[in-house]
Amino acid sequence: MIVQALAFYLFAAMTVASAIMVISARNPVHSVLFLILAFFNAAGLFVLMGAEFLAMILVVVYVGAVAVLFLFVVMMLDVNFAELRQGFLQYLPIGILVGIILLVEIVFVVGTWALAPMEEATTMAQAQTMSAELHNTKALGLILYTKYAYLFQAAGLVLLVAMIGAIVLTLRHRAGVRRQTIARQVSRRVSETIEVKDVTPGSGV
Repeated sequence: MIVQALAFYLFAAMTVASAIMVISARNPVHSVLFLILAFFNAAGLFVLMGAEFLAMILVVVYVGAVAVLFLFVVMMLDVNFAELRQGFLQYLPIGILVGIILLVEIVFVVGTWALAPMEEATTMAQAQTMSAELHNTKALGLILYTKYAYLFQAAGLVLLVAMIGAIVLTLRHRAGVRRQTIARQVSRRVSETIEVKDVTPGSGV
């Protein structure tokens, strides 16, 4: 038990420290690297909880795909971060509102555990019974796609909106870069495309 407690406090401290560095680092590349470190430590916490499948998904999907994709996008796109920081105060009220909503949700969850300990004990007993009958991955799939199917779909919609928002925020039209405009090409006239010159024989163009 002592070794497990030490491992828990080590992983938890590293996760919190990495999360703080993600939002406080000046270099966006360093932020992504700290995010990868936070994912690894969170995977360690899942292993301590006996959720090996979630730990594997966190490492394979989030570290191996999402975080590396973030790193490539930050390194390859010529994003003007100074320009993005200038509009920070404009979006500060929305950020505070979202933070308050998340805080209220966390208080509701913790308050439910405190006000209804019997419900928590019943849920834990059901989880232990299910885990004794089924292995971790199958039990997770049964709960996720039956009891929490609608919440799972809602989480997918939230991720879709986040992806669209990230694309909109990183899309920048640079001056001096020629872009293809299909509507302009289709609607052009012959007079705008072909120029007829009357060349005198023997004089050249």
